[in-house]
Amino acid sequence: MKSIEYILIILLSVGAFQGIVYGIILCQKKGLHFYANRFLATILFFFSYRLLVETSKIFGYVRYDFWYQVLLEYNWIYGTLLYFFVKSYVNPDFRLKRKDYIHFLPVAIEIVWSFFIKAQNFYWDGTRESLSWLGYYGYMAWMLYPTMYIISSGLLIYYTNKSQKILSQLPKLANYEPIEGKLNWIRRVVKVINIFAMIYILVILIDYFFFNFASNLFYGHPVFIGMAIITYWLAIEGFSRRKDAALKPIPQLSDKEQKQLKEIAVSIQKIMMEESLYKDPELTLSTLSRKLNQKPYLVTKSLNNILKKKFTDYINELRIEEVKRVLQDPKNNKYTLLSIAYDAGFNSKASFNRAVKKITGKPPSNLKTNS
Repeated sequence: MKSIEYILIILLSVGAFQGIVYGIILCQKKGLHFYANRFLATILFFFSYRLLVETSKIFGYVRYDFWYQVLLEYNWIYGTLLYFFVKSYVNPDFRLKRKDYIHFLPVAIEIVWSFFIKAQNFYWDGTRESLSWLGYYGYMAWMLYPTMYIISSGLLIYYTNKSQKILSQLPKLANYEPIEGKLNWIRRVVKVINIFAMIYILVILIDYFFFNFASNLFYGHPVFIGMAIITYWLAIEGFSRRKDAALKPIPQLSDKEQKQLKEIAVSIQKIMMEESLYKDPELTLSTLSRKLNQKPYLVTKSLNNILKKKFTDYINELRIEEVKRVLQDPKNNKYTLLSIAYDAGFNSKASFNRAVKKITGKPPSNLKTNS
């Protein structure tokens, strides 16, 4: 056995061992994010399983022997598990529903297909005729082409993108609000896995189109070293934060407070519609509070608890709606989008662009296109 193989065995084994140990710890029902941590633990178990399979291959196992038939592929499940980990971490009340199981369809297909392909070895006698049409071409596509790796990387890219979208637009929860900075470690993990998958698929495609898929061993080992490092990192991050809360409970209001804040919310909406205060580019929370004859903290509380918005977001939403309303009138086609935005209350091009992107998720030009 070569020295490089000893190093590989150590690296992959340490990553797998770390993933299994910390995965077991994360399965315990502790902390606000215990349900999410179970998804994280499952990711670690599958990563560890894959690392152990690769370690076995270095020893000469899992190569058309008994273990080759028994140890199946589960490469298409990583993205799904990561997506549900993120989804349940930002919403502790999340639980898998029947409609969510559609996301496990890829790995179910992979398992069935893997069984089918490996079963072809029982019929193969060295001739094309010994296999069915589906068996022959399925085997070719699975074993001689980078099909499974491209699909696996593609699924990872798809689900990490979905996860990044969730992390950038956190769901509004009735009972919780995010704690600043507590989700940054998950953002880092998702981004690294996304980049890792993109690099992997790029290397595979280069190898396939320019080197006839002959350099697999050259980048195969670095990939699994990368997986071992990610497993180790994920395990440490998850373990060290297993009892931390990324969200804090929103204090529940008494009936009296609820009634008072609802009245303030009605007043806010009424004065906005009647006096179009949002058109004032210098409008502040203090100005609005004076107009309502209310204390600023009560106005803020009403906005946050009743209208479920921050002051700036609420005002900018009204301004954007005003821009849309003006754009619907053909008479205003002669005006530029920016001049209309200024009239609606925005005080700069940058603030307008930023607000539209944040609230609609699209560039400002879409406002004119959809009007």
